[in-house]
Parts: sequence; C-alpha cells; structure tokens
Amino acid sequence: MNIEPPVSTTKNPAAQFAGDVWLDPIALPHESSQTMVVATVRFAPGARTAWHSHENGQYLRVTQGIARFGSRDGTIIEVHPGQTLYTPPGEEHWHAAAPGVFMEHIAMLQNGEDPATTTTWAEHITDDQYEGR
Repeated sequence: MNIEPPVSTTKNPAAQFAGDVWLDPIALPHESSQTMVVATVRFAPGARTAWHSHENGQYLRVTQGIARFGSRDGTIIEVHPGQTLYTPPGEEHWHAAAPGVFMEHIAMLQNGEDPATTTTWAEHITDDQYEGR
C-alpha cells in the first residue's frame, strides 16, 4: 500500500470546455484489471462542458456550489452539494456551474476497453441550451 504522489491541477481544454474548468485526479488505474477513474472538477461561474457521453456511464457528486446537467431532450437538472447524478452509458449530456456561482463535483467512471474512447466528445452547447431556452 502507498500514498499516491500528488498530481498537478490541470486546466481542461477549450475544445471540450467553455470557460475555466480545472481537474484534480484522485484515483487512476494502476493495474491492468483496474478501470476506475475519479477526479475533482472545478467550474468557474457559467463554465460548462461540451456535449459528451461515456462508454460505461458516469457518476457525478456535487461537493460545492450549484451544478446544471443537461440532456439532448432539453431537460436540465439542478444538483446541489451532497447530491449524486448518474448518466447511463451512451447518454449525451453536459455539466456546468450555474450562473454566478463556482461549482465543484467529483467525477467517477470506468474506462472502456480503450481508455482513449471512454468519453466521446461532440459540439459545444449553446447559450440557449445552457439557459434552458
């Protein structure tokens, strides 16, 4: 057993995120049989992901602020600290900080057979989609 070495905070890429979003890995696979990935993700007010889906689904636990999660059918769910959202495999969705507040969540997912294709990214969401119009 060992204490994991620190990993630097990284700013997420503009191709997949709008606004300032930072990632801090918590747990990454060490063994070939391990697929779990866990990270803390921090969003500046109004910052958001592009549309995306996960091969094996994803759990997101909000720890600070107010989160917005949207799906292709136009549904937007507001999630508060202590609440956990699950997105099933293949469901296209986005996540964001609500206007005017920072938001932090813990993202938990299982890598697919090819970790590079675990998450499939699509276009950025529009302001109308973010605002539920």
